[in-house]
Amino acid sequence: MIEFAWPWLLLLLPLPLVFLWVPAVKKQNATALKLPQLPQALASQSQQVKRGKQHLWLLWLIWMLCIVAAARPQWLGEIMPMSQESREMMVAVDLSGSMRIEDMKLNGRQVSRLAMLKVLLGDFIERREGDRLGLILFANDAYLQTPMTFDRKTVQQMLDEAVLGLVGKKTAIGDAIGLAVKRFDQKSESNKVLLLLTDGQNTAGKIKPKEALELAIAKDITIYTVGIGAETMVTNSIFGRRQVSPSSDLDVKLLQEIADKTGGQYFRATDGQSMENIYATLDQLEPVEQEAQQVRPMTALFYYPLALALILLLIALIAQALSNRLTQKDVSYG
Repeated sequence: MIEFAWPWLLLLLPLPLVFLWVPAVKKQNATALKLPQLPQALASQSQQVKRGKQHLWLLWLIWMLCIVAAARPQWLGEIMPMSQESREMMVAVDLSGSMRIEDMKLNGRQVSRLAMLKVLLGDFIERREGDRLGLILFANDAYLQTPMTFDRKTVQQMLDEAVLGLVGKKTAIGDAIGLAVKRFDQKSESNKVLLLLTDGQNTAGKIKPKEALELAIAKDITIYTVGIGAETMVTNSIFGRRQVSPSSDLDVKLLQEIADKTGGQYFRATDGQSMENIYATLDQLEPVEQEAQQVRPMTALFYYPLALALILLLIALIAQALSNRLTQKDVSYG
């Protein structure tokens, strides 16, 4: 909708009408009717009066546009919610070779760790409206797949397109934490949260986990760690069916230390239900900011009537100059 910042100025719009209805103009018209024939000079003067009246209407239009511009018209957009406090959440996902192990149950089906993570993490991302999210994929190295953005759909798409073997088969936990620290915006007013999901221990990378942890503590970054993998799993072999522990490589001690020293929390995801409970807990620990206030984007429009007024003024000046030339020619010929 269009709104005026100073609407009271619009009361000045009819002011020039006074000059269009002055008694002097009426007297000139009455006198012109009584004379049977005007000399050439008086006829030229009568034409000049008519042109002057037309110019008055043009000047009045210019006046109206100037008053409208002075009243400051502005376009108000749709009401938009605005959170008082922003949060930056980086999600680091392990793409090591062990993430292909099918030891997770999701909706009654046996699926791989990565397949389960994509479904439930995608739901978690969808709920984080108002947070800036980023995505890191790590294995032999850590790569920034999506920089910090409010576009949750893009983050989800990049997560869905992640495949095993894309960045190697090992696990570089230290590199993932170090890259997250580097990519966080250095704004002091934003809360920085890293969600680290892995199913193993640090076996690759250029930065040791303890060194990356010190960087995270220095930058005041909260890290929540999630250890993925079932406690037991039945496998078939030449010796028959037997139970194994598919999560024997999981470095629980390291993940617990990282979470404790940064003010976060360590979670254990052994199946789809426990993973879903973890995300529900994270929603409580790091709640989405409530809509504390609302804003309406405003676009100033005063320059449109002001520009049109300047164009009409230029036209009026040109017309007046041409009128004066014609009048001079008429007088010289007469």
